[in-house]
Amino acid sequence: MVKVITTLAINGIEGIPISVEASRFPSPFPRVVLIGLPDTAVKEALERVHTAARSSSVPLITGSVTVNLAPADVKKEGSSFDLPILLSMIDEIKTGEIDTSRRAFAGELSLTGGVRPINGALSMAIAARDAGYREIYLPAENAAEASAADGIDVFPVKDVSGLFAHLKGEKPIDKVIFSTETFLKASVEHILDYSDVKGQETAKKAIEIAAAGGHNILLIGPPGSGKSMLASRLPSILPPLTLKEAIETTKIHSVAGALGQGVSLVKTRPFRSPHHTMSPASLAGGGKNPKPGEISLSHNGVLFLDEFPEFDKSSSEILRQPLEDRTIHITRVSGSVAYPASFMLVCAMNPCRCGYYGHPTKPCVCSESTRRAYMSRVSGPLIDRIDIQVEVKSLAYEDVSCFKPAESSAAIRERIIKAKDFAALRFNSREMSNALMIPALIKQHCVLDDDGDLLMKKAYVSQSLSARSYDRILKVARTAADFDCSETIKKRHVALALQLRAVDKKYFS
Repeated sequence: MVKVITTLAINGIEGIPISVEASRFPSPFPRVVLIGLPDTAVKEALERVHTAARSSSVPLITGSVTVNLAPADVKKEGSSFDLPILLSMIDEIKTGEIDTSRRAFAGELSLTGGVRPINGALSMAIAARDAGYREIYLPAENAAEASAADGIDVFPVKDVSGLFAHLKGEKPIDKVIFSTETFLKASVEHILDYSDVKGQETAKKAIEIAAAGGHNILLIGPPGSGKSMLASRLPSILPPLTLKEAIETTKIHSVAGALGQGVSLVKTRPFRSPHHTMSPASLAGGGKNPKPGEISLSHNGVLFLDEFPEFDKSSSEILRQPLEDRTIHITRVSGSVAYPASFMLVCAMNPCRCGYYGHPTKPCVCSESTRRAYMSRVSGPLIDRIDIQVEVKSLAYEDVSCFKPAESSAAIRERIIKAKDFAALRFNSREMSNALMIPALIKQHCVLDDDGDLLMKKAYVSQSLSARSYDRILKVARTAADFDCSETIKKRHVALALQLRAVDKKYFS
Protein backbone atom coordinates (compact mmCIF):
# COMPACT_ATOMS: atom_id res chain seq x y z
CA MET A 1 0.00 0.00 0.00
CA VAL A 2 1.26 3.47 -0.90
CA LYS A 3 0.33 6.46 1.29
CA VAL A 4 0.29 9.80 -0.58
CA ILE A 5 0.48 13.24 1.06
CA THR A 6 0.40 16.49 -0.90
CA THR A 7 2.86 19.29 -0.20
CA LEU A 8 4.34 22.12 -2.26
CA ALA A 9 7.74 23.23 -3.48
CA ILE A 10 8.77 26.73 -4.58
CA ASN A 11 10.09 27.62 -8.02
CA GLY A 12 10.86 31.33 -8.26
CA ILE A 13 7.89 32.73 -6.34
CA GLU A 14 5.34 30.17 -7.50
CA GLY A 15 4.28 26.99 -5.72
CA ILE A 16 4.43 23.53 -7.32
CA PRO A 17 2.32 20.62 -5.96
CA ILE A 18 4.50 17.72 -4.82
CA SER A 19 3.32 14.23 -3.89
CA VAL A 20 5.06 12.56 -0.94
CA GLU A 21 4.62 8.81 -1.46
CA ALA A 22 5.57 6.27 1.21
CA SER A 23 5.62 2.49 0.68
CA ARG A 24 6.59 -0.23 3.16
CA PHE A 25 7.82 -3.72 2.37
CA PRO A 26 9.01 -6.51 4.69
CA SER A 27 12.76 -6.72 5.14
CA PRO A 28 15.12 -8.21 7.71
CA PHE A 29 17.15 -5.00 7.47
CA PRO A 30 14.84 -2.03 8.29
CA ARG A 31 15.75 1.23 6.65
CA VAL A 32 14.20 4.36 5.15
CA VAL A 33 15.19 5.52 1.66
CA LEU A 34 14.33 9.02 0.45
CA ILE A 35 14.27 9.55 -3.32
CA GLY A 36 12.98 12.18 -5.75
CA LEU A 37 15.89 14.61 -6.18
CA PRO A 38 16.11 15.91 -2.59
CA ASP A 39 18.79 18.38 -1.49
CA THR A 40 20.76 18.06 1.77
CA ALA A 41 18.11 19.79 3.91
CA VAL A 42 15.43 17.40 2.63
CA LYS A 43 17.63 14.34 3.19
CA GLU A 44 18.14 15.41 6.81
CA ALA A 45 14.34 15.41 7.24
CA LEU A 46 14.30 11.69 8.06
CA GLU A 47 16.19 12.20 11.34
CA ARG A 48 13.94 15.10 12.33
CA VAL A 49 10.83 13.10 11.41
CA HIS A 50 11.69 10.07 13.55
CA THR A 51 12.71 12.14 16.56
CA ALA A 52 9.66 14.42 16.33
CA ALA A 53 7.37 11.38 16.00
CA ARG A 54 8.84 9.80 19.15
CA SER A 55 8.51 13.09 21.06
CA SER A 56 4.87 13.38 19.97
CA SER A 57 4.00 9.69 20.57
CA VAL A 58 3.03 9.25 16.94
CA PRO A 59 3.68 5.68 15.67
CA LEU A 60 5.44 5.37 12.31
CA ILE A 61 5.45 2.36 9.99
CA THR A 62 8.38 0.00 10.47
CA GLY A 63 10.45 -2.16 8.19
CA SER A 64 12.00 -0.97 4.97
CA VAL A 65 10.30 2.19 3.75
CA THR A 66 10.75 4.08 0.49
CA VAL A 67 9.67 7.72 0.45
CA ASN A 68 9.39 9.26 -3.00
CA LEU A 69 8.98 12.98 -3.75
CA ALA A 70 7.17 13.25 -7.08
CA PRO A 71 7.64 14.49 -9.74
CA ALA A 72 11.18 13.18 -9.53
CA ASP A 73 12.64 15.64 -12.04
CA VAL A 74 11.91 18.71 -9.86
CA LYS A 75 14.65 19.49 -7.34
CA LYS A 76 13.33 19.56 -3.77
CA GLU A 77 14.90 22.18 -1.51
CA GLY A 78 14.41 23.34 2.06
CA SER A 79 12.91 21.96 5.25
CA SER A 80 9.20 22.40 4.46
CA PHE A 81 8.94 18.69 3.49
CA ASP A 82 9.40 17.50 7.10
CA LEU A 83 5.72 17.52 8.06
CA PRO A 84 4.33 15.81 4.92
CA ILE A 85 7.06 13.15 5.13
CA LEU A 86 6.03 12.39 8.72
CA LEU A 87 2.35 12.16 7.74
CA SER A 88 3.16 9.78 4.89
CA MET A 89 4.94 7.44 7.35
CA ILE A 90 2.24 7.28 10.05
CA ASP A 91 1.20 3.73 10.95
CA GLU A 92 -2.57 3.93 10.34
CA ILE A 93 -3.12 0.36 11.57
CA LYS A 94 -2.30 1.64 15.06
CA THR A 95 -3.82 5.08 14.77
CA GLY A 96 -6.90 4.46 12.64
CA GLU A 97 -7.73 5.90 9.23
CA ILE A 98 -6.81 9.60 8.86
CA ASP A 99 -8.24 11.48 5.90
CA THR A 100 -5.53 13.53 4.18
CA SER A 101 -7.16 13.74 0.75
CA ARG A 102 -7.78 17.21 -0.70
CA ARG A 103 -5.50 18.57 2.02
CA ALA A 104 -1.98 19.95 1.63
CA PHE A 105 0.72 20.15 4.31
CA ALA A 106 4.05 21.94 4.76
CA GLY A 107 6.29 22.70 7.71
CA GLU A 108 9.66 22.15 9.32
CA LEU A 109 9.83 19.95 12.41
CA SER A 110 11.76 20.48 15.59
CA LEU A 111 13.06 17.49 17.55
CA THR A 112 10.41 18.12 20.22
CA GLY A 113 7.56 17.85 17.69
CA GLY A 114 7.01 21.56 17.20
CA VAL A 115 6.34 22.96 13.73
CA ARG A 116 8.64 25.78 12.67
CA PRO A 117 7.97 28.54 10.09
CA ILE A 118 8.97 28.21 6.45
CA ASN A 119 9.45 30.51 3.47
CA GLY A 120 6.93 30.89 0.64
CA ALA A 121 3.76 30.03 2.58
CA LEU A 122 1.52 32.39 0.59
CA SER A 123 2.78 31.00 -2.73
CA MET A 124 2.10 27.48 -1.44
CA ALA A 125 -1.44 28.33 -0.39
CA ILE A 126 -2.25 29.93 -3.76
CA ALA A 127 -0.80 26.95 -5.66
CA ALA A 128 -2.74 24.47 -3.49
CA ARG A 129 -5.96 26.40 -4.08
CA ASP A 130 -5.37 26.53 -7.84
CA ALA A 131 -4.73 22.76 -7.82
CA GLY A 132 -8.15 22.17 -6.27
CA TYR A 133 -7.27 21.56 -2.61
CA ARG A 134 -9.73 22.77 0.03
CA GLU A 135 -7.41 22.94 3.05
CA ILE A 136 -3.75 23.64 3.75
CA TYR A 137 -1.92 23.09 7.03
CA LEU A 138 1.03 25.37 7.71
CA PRO A 139 3.16 26.47 10.69
CA ALA A 140 1.23 28.83 12.97
CA GLU A 141 3.66 31.69 12.25
CA ASN A 142 2.85 31.44 8.50
CA ALA A 143 -0.92 31.10 8.75
CA ALA A 144 -1.75 34.83 8.75
CA GLU A 145 0.28 35.31 5.57
CA ALA A 146 -1.24 32.30 3.78
CA SER A 147 -4.80 33.27 4.74
CA ALA A 148 -4.67 36.03 2.10
CA ALA A 149 -5.09 33.27 -0.52
CA ASP A 150 -8.84 33.48 -1.04
CA GLY A 151 -10.61 30.18 -1.68
CA ILE A 152 -8.70 27.80 0.59
CA ASP A 153 -8.95 27.19 4.35
CA VAL A 154 -5.68 27.77 6.20
CA PHE A 155 -5.06 25.90 9.48
CA PRO A 156 -2.24 26.95 11.82
CA VAL A 157 -0.18 24.04 13.17
CA LYS A 158 1.85 24.52 16.34
CA ASP A 159 3.00 20.95 16.87
CA VAL A 160 2.58 17.41 15.57
CA SER A 161 0.41 16.35 18.51
CA GLY A 162 -2.09 19.14 17.86
CA LEU A 163 -2.27 18.33 14.15
CA PHE A 164 -2.67 14.62 14.90
CA ALA A 165 -5.56 15.33 17.29
CA HIS A 166 -7.23 17.54 14.67
CA LEU A 167 -6.94 14.97 11.90
CA LYS A 168 -8.48 12.30 14.17
CA GLY A 169 -11.35 14.67 15.00
CA GLU A 170 -10.46 14.85 18.71
CA LYS A 171 -9.49 18.54 19.02
CA PRO A 172 -10.22 20.72 15.98
CA ILE A 173 -7.89 23.55 14.99
CA ASP A 174 -9.57 26.85 14.16
CA LYS A 175 -8.76 28.13 10.69
CA VAL A 176 -7.30 31.59 10.17
CA ILE A 177 -9.53 34.07 8.33
CA PHE A 178 -8.14 37.01 6.36
CA SER A 179 -10.07 40.29 6.48
CA THR A 180 -9.83 42.23 3.22
CA GLU A 181 -11.70 45.12 4.80
CA THR A 182 -9.20 45.38 7.64
CA PHE A 183 -6.29 45.35 5.19
CA LEU A 184 -7.77 48.09 3.00
CA LYS A 185 -8.50 50.28 6.03
CA ALA A 186 -5.06 49.80 7.56
CA SER A 187 -3.03 52.98 7.74
CA VAL A 188 0.70 53.29 8.24
CA GLU A 189 2.38 56.25 9.90
CA HIS A 190 5.61 57.52 8.37
CA ILE A 191 8.15 59.20 10.64
CA LEU A 192 9.91 60.94 7.76
CA ASP A 193 7.87 63.75 6.21
CA TYR A 194 8.45 66.28 3.43
CA SER A 195 7.54 69.08 5.84
CA ASP A 196 11.12 68.65 7.11
CA VAL A 197 12.62 69.49 3.70
CA LYS A 198 13.40 73.17 3.26
CA GLY A 199 13.34 74.68 -0.21
CA GLN A 200 14.01 72.40 -3.21
CA GLU A 201 10.57 73.05 -4.67
CA THR A 202 11.62 71.94 -8.18
CA ALA A 203 13.03 68.65 -6.89
CA LYS A 204 9.92 68.03 -4.76
CA LYS A 205 7.67 68.66 -7.76
CA ALA A 206 9.74 66.20 -9.81
CA ILE A 207 9.44 63.55 -7.08
CA GLU A 208 5.68 64.17 -6.85
CA ILE A 209 5.26 63.52 -10.57
CA ALA A 210 7.55 60.48 -10.39
CA ALA A 211 5.51 58.99 -7.52
CA ALA A 212 2.20 59.51 -9.33
CA GLY A 213 3.34 57.95 -12.61
CA GLY A 214 5.85 55.38 -11.31
CA HIS A 215 8.65 57.11 -13.22
CA ASN A 216 12.36 56.52 -12.66
CA ILE A 217 14.14 59.62 -11.37
CA LEU A 218 17.74 60.82 -11.02
CA LEU A 219 18.69 63.46 -8.43
CA ILE A 220 22.04 65.12 -9.15
CA GLY A 221 23.66 67.82 -7.05
CA PRO A 222 26.44 68.70 -4.59
CA PRO A 223 26.90 67.07 -1.17
CA GLY A 224 24.50 68.35 1.47
CA SER A 225 21.89 69.60 -0.97
CA GLY A 226 19.28 67.13 0.31
CA LYS A 227 19.22 64.36 -2.33
CA SER A 228 19.09 61.49 0.17
CA MET A 229 16.67 63.42 2.38
CA LEU A 230 14.29 63.88 -0.53
CA ALA A 231 14.50 60.22 -1.59
CA SER A 232 14.12 58.75 1.90
CA ARG A 233 10.74 60.47 2.31
CA LEU A 234 9.27 58.93 -0.82
CA PRO A 235 7.35 56.17 1.05
CA SER A 236 5.30 58.86 2.80
CA ILE A 237 3.72 60.05 -0.50
CA LEU A 238 3.42 56.84 -2.52
CA PRO A 239 -0.14 55.68 -3.32
CA PRO A 240 -1.35 52.73 -1.21
CA LEU A 241 -0.90 49.15 -2.35
CA THR A 242 -3.90 47.42 -3.88
CA LEU A 243 -4.73 43.94 -2.58
CA LYS A 244 -3.35 42.38 -5.77
CA GLU A 245 -0.07 44.32 -5.44
CA ALA A 246 0.18 43.43 -1.75
CA ILE A 247 -0.17 39.71 -2.52
CA GLU A 248 2.51 39.90 -5.26
CA THR A 249 4.87 41.80 -2.95
CA THR A 250 4.26 39.47 -0.02
CA LYS A 251 5.00 36.38 -2.14
CA ILE A 252 8.43 37.76 -3.04
CA HIS A 253 9.31 38.79 0.51
CA SER A 254 8.06 35.47 1.88
CA VAL A 255 10.16 33.40 -0.53
CA ALA A 256 13.20 35.57 0.33
CA GLY A 257 12.61 35.08 4.07
CA ALA A 258 12.17 38.86 4.50
CA LEU A 259 8.63 38.74 5.89
CA GLY A 260 8.19 39.13 9.65
CA GLN A 261 6.51 36.39 11.66
CA GLY A 262 2.76 36.79 12.03
CA VAL A 263 2.57 39.33 9.19
CA SER A 264 -0.39 38.74 6.89
CA LEU A 265 0.47 40.99 3.96
CA VAL A 266 3.00 43.72 3.18
CA LYS A 267 1.01 46.91 3.78
CA THR A 268 3.39 49.56 2.41
CA ARG A 269 5.29 49.83 -0.82
CA PRO A 270 8.85 48.50 -0.40
CA PHE A 271 11.69 50.99 -0.16
CA ARG A 272 15.04 49.27 -0.68
CA SER A 273 18.30 51.18 -0.32
CA PRO A 274 21.27 48.84 -0.86
CA HIS A 275 24.85 50.01 -0.31
CA HIS A 276 27.04 50.61 -3.34
CA THR A 277 29.45 47.85 -2.27
CA MET A 278 26.85 45.13 -2.81
CA SER A 279 27.57 42.36 -5.33
CA PRO A 280 25.71 41.94 -8.64
CA ALA A 281 24.15 38.72 -7.32
CA SER A 282 22.75 40.53 -4.27
CA LEU A 283 21.19 43.13 -6.53
CA ALA A 284 19.81 40.78 -9.18
CA GLY A 285 19.20 37.71 -7.02
CA GLY A 286 20.55 34.22 -7.43
CA GLY A 287 22.77 31.92 -5.42
CA LYS A 288 23.06 28.14 -5.41
CA ASN A 289 19.37 27.97 -4.53
CA PRO A 290 18.14 31.17 -6.28
CA LYS A 291 16.54 33.80 -4.08
CA PRO A 292 15.12 37.23 -5.01
CA GLY A 293 17.60 40.11 -4.91
CA GLU A 294 17.11 43.80 -4.16
CA ILE A 295 15.62 44.37 -7.62
CA SER A 296 12.77 41.94 -6.95
CA LEU A 297 12.36 42.94 -3.31
CA SER A 298 11.62 46.43 -4.67
CA HIS A 299 8.70 45.14 -6.76
CA ASN A 300 5.72 47.53 -6.53
CA GLY A 301 7.94 49.96 -4.61
CA VAL A 302 11.18 51.92 -4.80
CA LEU A 303 14.80 50.92 -5.39
CA PHE A 304 16.99 53.79 -4.16
CA LEU A 305 20.62 53.79 -5.26
CA ASP A 306 22.55 56.51 -3.44
CA GLU A 307 25.98 57.52 -4.76
CA PHE A 308 24.98 55.93 -8.04
CA PRO A 309 28.37 56.15 -9.86
CA GLU A 310 30.01 54.30 -6.94
CA PHE A 311 28.10 51.13 -7.78
CA ASP A 312 30.15 48.62 -9.72
CA LYS A 313 29.30 48.97 -13.39
CA SER A 314 28.51 45.27 -13.66
CA SER A 315 25.86 45.85 -10.98
CA SER A 316 24.30 48.99 -12.40
CA GLU A 317 24.12 47.56 -15.92
CA ILE A 318 22.01 44.69 -14.56
CA LEU A 319 19.21 47.24 -14.16
CA ARG A 320 18.77 47.80 -17.88
CA GLN A 321 16.84 44.61 -18.69
CA PRO A 322 14.40 44.65 -15.73
CA LEU A 323 13.71 48.36 -16.27
CA GLU A 324 12.39 47.44 -19.71
CA ASP A 325 10.81 44.02 -19.11
CA ARG A 326 9.71 44.50 -15.48
CA THR A 327 10.95 40.95 -14.87
CA ILE A 328 14.39 39.57 -14.08
CA HIS A 329 15.49 36.10 -15.16
CA ILE A 330 18.04 34.15 -13.12
CA THR A 331 19.70 31.19 -14.85
CA ARG A 332 21.77 28.65 -12.95
CA VAL A 333 22.94 25.10 -13.60
CA SER A 334 20.01 23.82 -11.52
CA GLY A 335 17.47 25.70 -13.65
CA SER A 336 16.01 29.08 -14.52
CA VAL A 337 13.61 31.23 -12.50
CA ALA A 338 11.92 34.57 -13.17
CA TYR A 339 11.11 37.16 -10.52
CA PRO A 340 8.78 40.17 -10.93
CA ALA A 341 10.72 43.46 -10.96
CA SER A 342 8.34 46.36 -11.56
CA PHE A 343 9.88 49.08 -9.44
CA MET A 344 10.53 52.80 -9.41
CA LEU A 345 14.26 53.48 -9.69
CA VAL A 346 15.51 56.49 -7.72
CA CYS A 347 19.18 57.42 -8.10
CA ALA A 348 21.18 60.13 -6.37
CA MET A 349 24.68 61.26 -7.34
CA ASN A 350 27.22 64.06 -7.22
CA PRO A 351 28.09 65.86 -10.47
CA CYS A 352 31.77 64.96 -10.10
CA ARG A 353 34.13 63.13 -7.75
CA CYS A 354 34.60 66.08 -5.40
CA GLY A 355 30.92 66.95 -5.77
CA TYR A 356 31.17 70.66 -6.53
CA TYR A 357 31.13 70.90 -10.31
CA GLY A 358 28.84 73.82 -11.18
CA HIS A 359 28.56 74.97 -7.53
CA PRO A 360 28.02 78.77 -7.27
CA THR A 361 30.51 79.33 -4.44
CA LYS A 362 32.71 76.24 -3.93
CA PRO A 363 35.23 75.55 -6.70
CA CYS A 364 35.45 72.08 -8.25
CA VAL A 365 38.93 70.55 -7.83
CA CYS A 366 38.39 67.81 -10.42
CA SER A 367 40.14 67.96 -13.77
CA GLU A 368 38.00 67.68 -16.88
CA SER A 369 39.25 64.16 -17.55
CA THR A 370 38.54 63.12 -13.93
CA ARG A 371 35.01 64.52 -14.09
CA ARG A 372 34.30 62.81 -17.40
CA ALA A 373 35.66 59.51 -16.08
CA TYR A 374 33.42 59.82 -13.01
CA MET A 375 30.29 60.55 -15.05
CA SER A 376 31.10 57.77 -17.51
CA ARG A 377 30.60 55.26 -14.69
CA VAL A 378 26.89 55.71 -15.46
CA SER A 379 26.21 54.48 -18.98
CA GLY A 380 24.23 56.44 -21.54
CA PRO A 381 21.69 53.65 -22.19
CA LEU A 382 20.93 53.49 -18.46
CA ILE A 383 20.50 57.27 -18.19
CA ASP A 384 18.20 57.09 -21.21
CA ARG A 385 15.92 54.77 -19.21
CA ILE A 386 15.47 57.31 -16.42
CA ASP A 387 12.37 59.37 -17.15
CA ILE A 388 13.05 62.33 -14.86
CA GLN A 389 16.47 63.89 -14.25
CA VAL A 390 16.51 66.86 -11.92
CA GLU A 391 19.25 69.05 -10.48
CA VAL A 392 19.20 69.52 -6.71
CA LYS A 393 21.00 72.79 -6.02
CA SER A 394 22.56 73.99 -2.78
CA LEU A 395 20.13 75.80 -0.51
CA ALA A 396 20.24 79.57 -0.16
CA TYR A 397 20.61 81.09 3.32
CA GLU A 398 16.98 82.22 3.26
CA ASP A 399 15.84 78.62 2.87
CA VAL A 400 18.14 77.22 5.55
CA SER A 401 17.24 79.87 8.13
CA CYS A 402 13.47 79.61 7.53
CA PHE A 403 11.64 77.80 10.36
CA LYS A 404 8.27 77.70 8.62
CA PRO A 405 7.30 74.05 7.93
CA ALA A 406 7.19 73.07 4.29
CA GLU A 407 4.21 71.33 2.70
CA SER A 408 3.44 68.05 4.43
CA SER A 409 3.63 64.61 2.87
CA ALA A 410 -0.09 64.16 3.51
CA ALA A 411 -0.95 67.13 1.27
CA ILE A 412 1.38 65.92 -1.49
CA ARG A 413 0.04 62.38 -1.22
CA GLU A 414 -3.53 63.63 -1.57
CA ARG A 415 -2.67 65.20 -4.94
CA ILE A 416 -0.84 62.06 -6.05
CA ILE A 417 -3.80 59.82 -5.19
CA LYS A 418 -6.12 62.16 -7.10
CA ALA A 419 -3.88 61.98 -10.19
CA LYS A 420 -3.59 58.20 -9.76
CA ASP A 421 -7.39 57.88 -9.57
CA PHE A 422 -7.71 59.84 -12.83
CA ALA A 423 -5.22 57.50 -14.52
CA ALA A 424 -6.98 54.42 -13.08
CA LEU A 425 -10.19 55.41 -14.85
CA ARG A 426 -8.29 55.65 -18.13
CA PHE A 427 -6.58 52.27 -17.76
CA ASN A 428 -9.47 50.58 -15.90
CA SER A 429 -6.85 49.37 -13.43
CA ARG A 430 -5.25 50.72 -10.27
CA GLU A 431 -2.14 48.61 -10.78
CA MET A 432 -1.30 50.21 -14.14
CA SER A 433 0.85 53.36 -14.19
CA ASN A 434 1.94 55.76 -16.90
CA ALA A 435 5.53 54.54 -16.71
CA LEU A 436 4.38 51.05 -17.73
CA MET A 437 2.63 52.14 -20.94
CA ILE A 438 3.66 50.19 -24.04
CA PRO A 439 3.83 51.97 -27.44
CA ALA A 440 0.24 51.09 -28.29
CA LEU A 441 -1.01 52.69 -25.06
CA ILE A 442 1.24 55.73 -25.57
CA LYS A 443 -0.34 56.26 -28.99
CA GLN A 444 -3.81 55.87 -27.49
CA HIS A 445 -3.49 57.96 -24.33
CA CYS A 446 -0.71 60.50 -25.00
CA VAL A 447 -2.59 62.84 -27.33
CA LEU A 448 -0.97 66.28 -27.66
CA ASP A 449 -2.79 69.49 -28.50
CA ASP A 450 -1.39 71.56 -31.39
CA ASP A 451 0.85 73.77 -29.25
CA GLY A 452 2.14 70.78 -27.30
CA ASP A 453 2.91 68.88 -30.50
CA LEU A 454 4.80 71.86 -31.93
CA LEU A 455 6.92 72.22 -28.79
CA MET A 456 7.64 68.47 -28.76
CA LYS A 457 8.72 68.58 -32.41
CA LYS A 458 11.15 71.45 -31.75
CA ALA A 459 12.63 69.66 -28.75
CA TYR A 460 13.01 66.38 -30.64
CA VAL A 461 15.09 68.10 -33.33
CA SER A 462 17.06 70.55 -31.19
CA GLN A 463 17.95 68.04 -28.46
CA SER A 464 18.52 65.08 -30.81
CA LEU A 465 16.20 62.90 -28.75
CA SER A 466 16.13 59.15 -29.19
CA ALA A 467 12.87 57.30 -29.76
CA ARG A 468 13.09 55.99 -26.20
CA SER A 469 13.58 59.51 -24.81
CA TYR A 470 10.61 60.74 -26.86
CA ASP A 471 8.35 58.03 -25.39
CA ARG A 472 9.53 58.70 -21.85
CA ILE A 473 8.96 62.45 -22.15
CA LEU A 474 5.43 61.73 -23.37
CA LYS A 475 4.82 59.48 -20.37
CA VAL A 476 5.96 62.17 -17.92
CA ALA A 477 3.82 64.76 -19.74
CA ARG A 478 0.88 62.36 -19.45
CA THR A 479 1.39 62.24 -15.66
CA ALA A 480 1.65 66.03 -15.48
CA ALA A 481 -1.68 66.24 -17.33
CA ASP A 482 -3.23 63.79 -14.85
CA PHE A 483 -2.68 66.31 -12.04
CA ASP A 484 -4.88 68.70 -14.03
CA CYS A 485 -7.40 65.91 -14.82
CA SER A 486 -6.84 66.64 -18.52
CA GLU A 487 -7.23 63.92 -21.13
CA THR A 488 -5.26 66.03 -23.63
CA ILE A 489 -1.58 66.76 -23.02
CA LYS A 490 -1.08 70.50 -23.34
CA LYS A 491 1.93 72.69 -24.02
CA ARG A 492 2.61 73.36 -20.32
CA HIS A 493 2.66 69.64 -19.60
CA VAL A 494 5.18 69.01 -22.39
CA ALA A 495 7.29 71.96 -21.22
CA LEU A 496 7.40 70.56 -17.69
CA ALA A 497 8.35 67.08 -18.93
CA LEU A 498 11.17 68.56 -21.04
CA GLN A 499 12.38 70.65 -18.11
CA LEU A 500 12.54 67.51 -15.96
CA ARG A 501 14.81 65.78 -18.46
CA ALA A 502 17.27 68.55 -19.33
CA VAL A 503 20.03 67.57 -16.89
CA ASP A 504 21.55 64.85 -19.11
CA LYS A 505 22.59 67.45 -21.68
CA LYS A 506 24.42 69.45 -19.02
CA TYR A 507 26.23 66.63 -17.21
CA PHE A 508 26.33 63.61 -19.55
CA SER A 509 26.85 65.08 -23.04
